[in-house]
Amino acid sequence: MAHSPLTSGVVAGRLDPEVLADNFSDLHAPLQAHEASVAADRCYFCHDAPCVTACPTDIDVPLFIRQIQTGTAVAAGKTILEQNILGGMCARVCPTETLCEQACVREAAEGKPVQIGQLQRFATDAVMAQPQQPFTRAPDTGKRVAVVGAGPAGLAAAHRLALLGHQVDLYDATDRLGGLNQTGIAAYKSTDDFAQAEVEWLLEIGGIEVKTGFALGQNLTLSDLTSCFEAVFLAIGLGGVNALSGVGETRDAVDFIEELRLSKDLAQVEVGRDVLVVGGGMTAVDAAVQSKLLGADRVTIAYRRGQDAMSASRYEQDLATSKGVRIVTQAVLKSVDAGQAVLTLNGSEEVILPCDQVLMAIGQKLDDAGVELALEGGKIAVKGAGRTSAKGVWAGGDCAAGGEDLTVTAVAEGRDAAMDIHSVLMGN
Repeated sequence: MAHSPLTSGVVAGRLDPEVLADNFSDLHAPLQAHEASVAADRCYFCHDAPCVTACPTDIDVPLFIRQIQTGTAVAAGKTILEQNILGGMCARVCPTETLCEQACVREAAEGKPVQIGQLQRFATDAVMAQPQQPFTRAPDTGKRVAVVGAGPAGLAAAHRLALLGHQVDLYDATDRLGGLNQTGIAAYKSTDDFAQAEVEWLLEIGGIEVKTGFALGQNLTLSDLTSCFEAVFLAIGLGGVNALSGVGETRDAVDFIEELRLSKDLAQVEVGRDVLVVGGGMTAVDAAVQSKLLGADRVTIAYRRGQDAMSASRYEQDLATSKGVRIVTQAVLKSVDAGQAVLTLNGSEEVILPCDQVLMAIGQKLDDAGVELALEGGKIAVKGAGRTSAKGVWAGGDCAAGGEDLTVTAVAEGRDAAMDIHSVLMGN
């Protein structure tokens, strides 16, 4: 995919294919059985464990770790997946260092928590290695539900609804299901096409008819859906991109990450020699680190507030700096021109950086075409388990107001909305 660079410094093939393969290998190697056993032994199996409270999907962490400890990893995986059907991906991408592991009593006492994320990956991988899903659909209820958007929230809702016996029509604008799990996170967090494998595994539950090439507000309307289905769940994500006007030529960081994730040959992905990433979240870190791994000489993250205000976790920030990324805070991009970027520091001082590529990671916004629902803060207003202003319509994930911009939160919202839909459809 060709893009107009600021200078001729944006090129492909900066590194040899062997180096690229090593750079983009698994960030954390999976635990072997003996390693998992040792890691599980560190758990105190707390009563009223704080790690459970810290998990947005309420996984019974002490139980699944006890199951690993006793040699029943598949049972442990089922314990996880009953609460979080995308537990495998969440084990890879969730900021466990600020969720369950931060709440771990070992962290408080020793500064070294139980490796909950790694143990979760070990257990869910064990389940997915089995010949079939551990879940069986309930008898058919005769009810049909439309789920629009096949990202984490939509997939979680579709699976839970199908599990409960409903027929689900799952719509997505693309033919590659998974949402940002497929295209929006760093490649070293989800290797070996795991996101696609997880989607295919999830769909094995049956009762889910996938319909690609459908986008709300284009060839799909909310009124048509509500007239044809007994319930609708919207998980359309945030299709719009925030931008700074008048600063010069830039590129959307999400687009950059998507190109990299979908590339069959990383040596063909273009990257600058001097790269500036504007933003302070996970997308900014993923774009910056991957620019470095592609061979950029100098990569800088510029964030307009202080470091403590960055939404990227401190772990992610430290990962970036360990890869050679420089983080500059209290910095606002003023202009980009002729291979240079001008930053305003602390509201007054100006700094000029050599720069042949600028990646913007300043957030996304709801593309509200066809939504026709009450909004709150630029997102779909919801109450309870995702109920919108329209009867029979629920929403969850990034498109819905409230919650955090995390895969695990989206899964929880999709699951909970599905349970609420089921309750309504069954007259409870």
